[in-house]
Amino acid sequence: MVTGLAMRMTGRFGGLRSSGSAGPRIEEANIIMRTLLYAALSIVLLVPDAHAALPYDEATDPHTALAQALTQAKQQNKNVLLIFGANWCEDCRDLDKAMRGSSAMLIDARFVVVKIDVGNFNKNLDLAQQFGNPIRKGIPAAVLLTPESQLLYSTKAGELANARRMGERGIYDFFSKTMADVLKTRQ
Repeated sequence: MVTGLAMRMTGRFGGLRSSGSAGPRIEEANIIMRTLLYAALSIVLLVPDAHAALPYDEATDPHTALAQALTQAKQQNKNVLLIFGANWCEDCRDLDKAMRGSSAMLIDARFVVVKIDVGNFNKNLDLAQQFGNPIRKGIPAAVLLTPESQLLYSTKAGELANARRMGERGIYDFFSKTMADVLKTRQ
């Protein structure tokens, strides 16, 4: 393909010749070809795969994911962390980034995470209702469950709805404090 492009481009500028007179034309064609190639590569490298970066898999059945997470939590002696949100939500994406960043060790050590897509507040609302409607004041919203599906904590006042302003440290502090409070009440 690149060879064909080069042939067409050099053909446009008089073709390849062995004589010295074609030198400037070939050089000009090479510059144009390199510029186009760099532009094409830049587009490919700079345009992110939109689906790869989205935290909520809209095709996942959250009921099945929750059942699997509860089983996994029992086996690993962890609790379950449900995160309600949507891919369009900037705060939801920032929370997901923080959970994979500075909060990852904290989260992974204690929880099996299930991300539940609520769409435009029109999907999986039955699960939100089942756990006290944590999305009522905004998303993202969090619910902590025991492996037996007992509710330990649920956001009620949109505590994470400003995740982008909280930053990674604020999100880490939120989960650290919440887990400490939950542990105190269980003792």
